[in-house]
Formats: sequence, structure tokens, C-alpha cells
Amino acid sequence: METVPLFEVAAPAPALVVEDEAPESPAPAFEVAVRGLPGPQGSKRHVGGGRMIESSAKVKPWREAVVWAAVAARQKVTGFTKLDGPLAVDMVFCFDRPKGHMGTGRNAGLVRPSAPLRPDVTPDLSKLVRATEDALTTSGVYRDDALIVEYRQLGKFYTTDHGLVPGVLDGPGCTIRLWRIERPKAVET
Repeated sequence: METVPLFEVAAPAPALVVEDEAPESPAPAFEVAVRGLPGPQGSKRHVGGGRMIESSAKVKPWREAVVWAAVAARQKVTGFTKLDGPLAVDMVFCFDRPKGHMGTGRNAGLVRPSAPLRPDVTPDLSKLVRATEDALTTSGVYRDDALIVEYRQLGKFYTTDHGLVPGVLDGPGCTIRLWRIERPKAVET
């Protein structure tokens, strides 16, 4: 039995392939390593009289450290202008391991096999990001943190991963990188 098509099928038109949305240049538009203990922003407590204050005493020194480091990095770039338009960001937060994660005796300096791989305890990653993004706005790196439309590498790591994971520092702090997002180019195949 012969099959008869119900409608004529045309050859497919050449598809447009969109290149990866990677930035034109692999170099970030802005990069800084901030040293200090990252502090979370977001949780507040009521102190009376309708006043609220940050629950974490670490947020103010952390934001100040980010502002100072970002301003210094910005001033090293000749003709730096405040970033505008959609941005992608890396934020690699680094913390020292607690002493209980480390071996003793002949195993001193080695991480215990039972120790967690990554810091899965407070502070919350989202609250660290919030404090850091606001500090970058204050420092004049970009117009507003609403410009960040993509997180590329975002995480909390222990400093024992220094040299093993890109962006992990040898002490507490954060590596921050920002890229401009360019319009993808369509190419015919």
C-alpha cells in the first residue's frame, strides 16, 4: 500500500545559529580581589522606636573592604567609566577552614576526610552577594546592581582550595569579576 502525504513538505530553511553569549574579549571589564571576612546583608533586627539594624556585625566592615578595594582597582584603570548595560559577574567567597576540619600530629596541615567539601553553613550565599553588590554600587563600579543579569561563577569555598579552584584566595575574602554582556551575533550555517 502506497502512502500519500496530506501536505507537501518543503525543505527546511537554513537555521540561524546563535554563538555563545560569551563576552567579545575573555578579559573582564572589572576585576578585584577583596581581602577580609565576607559579611552577610539582609537579616535585620528591631531595636525600638521603629529602627532596624543589621543583625550581622560583619556586614559593615565587609562592605567597607569591598568599597576600598573596588575604588583602588577602579583608579588603577586609566579612563575607567562606571559600567552600564547588562553585566555578568563572578563572585568567589573564601573562608578559612575551622581548626576541627584539619588533622593533628603527622596529619597536621591535611584536611580530614570527614570535613565538608565546601562551607555549607552560615552566612548564606545570597546575603553575601547582596552586601557585595551594594558595595560595588557605592564604590562607583557600576550604576546599579540591577545591571547584573548573569552569575557565571558564584560560590563559597575554603581557602584550602587556593590554587585548585579558579578565584579562590589564600585567605578570607572574595574575587570579583564583571563582564559586559554583548548582543549575540547570528551566523548562517
